[in-house]
Amino acid sequence: MKFIIVDQKNGRSASFSANGLLIGMTLLGLFGVPAAAGLWGYQAGMTHGLTGESLEKLRGVVDSQGEAVIEATREARENLTASSLRLAKLQAHIVRLDALGERLIGVANLDGGEFNFRADPAMGGPSAAAEATASVDVRDYLGQLDELRADILDRERQFAVLETLLVDRKLSADVFLAGRPVRKGWMSSRYGKRIDPITGRPAWHQGVDFAGKEGSDVVAVAAGIVVYAGQRSGYGKMVEISHGSPFSTRYGHHKDLKVKVGDIVRKGQTIGTMGSSGRSTGPHVHFEVYKNGRVVDPSSYIHRASR
Repeated sequence: MKFIIVDQKNGRSASFSANGLLIGMTLLGLFGVPAAAGLWGYQAGMTHGLTGESLEKLRGVVDSQGEAVIEATREARENLTASSLRLAKLQAHIVRLDALGERLIGVANLDGGEFNFRADPAMGGPSAAAEATASVDVRDYLGQLDELRADILDRERQFAVLETLLVDRKLSADVFLAGRPVRKGWMSSRYGKRIDPITGRPAWHQGVDFAGKEGSDVVAVAAGIVVYAGQRSGYGKMVEISHGSPFSTRYGHHKDLKVKVGDIVRKGQTIGTMGSSGRSTGPHVHFEVYKNGRVVDPSSYIHRASR
């Protein structure tokens, strides 16, 4: 191909020839490079925009997962706290049940080795494979703890009622007059008419005397409250116990007193030691029984069986 170039100022002209390859390269340089540059910039911009959007989406997913982890951790801590509180309450109730059980053993005179509330109960049996591999749901676990607590409270109430019944029965037996006012000794004088050991004349003896070794124990024949403890004319050092309506008892001629007014005494408890204080010829205890304020023969109460 031939090209002619004309200079308008001088009026001169020049011509040259070019083949197809040269023309193609020239056109490519003039138009292809800018187009390629524009296309590259467009593609680069599109690629950059897609990457930023993906990063934003990824960041959102990570944030949501982080919040889920925080929420799960919070719920786990709350569940653990709730479980710990429930377990603490159950432990407190179990300690109370142990104390109640031990008191019941004492009240009912049960064998402590047979009913040992401090030891874990013996349990066992073959395991179930299906249950062994089962997962434990936290809500189910907390629900089971609540059910166990309700069962323990129910048993606690039953124990309390049983204890009250046993204590009432024991108190009824304790205030039941029966037995001798000494652990060791013999009956030296009976109730009724006798020869007075001091004057040698017939006189009415309104009690029963038990002689024995000086300093030996004098015991209450029934539970009650001490209403008198001290020196009294004729009795020497004397103790009087009220056992509730209608009975009271008196114990005279002590060497030493082991109780004071207002003391609550148990059946068989030592209240003093045998002596010869007051109107006496030797170490013994003078024992009287009053019913509705009137003295009665103690013999029927001494010889009857305890409850």
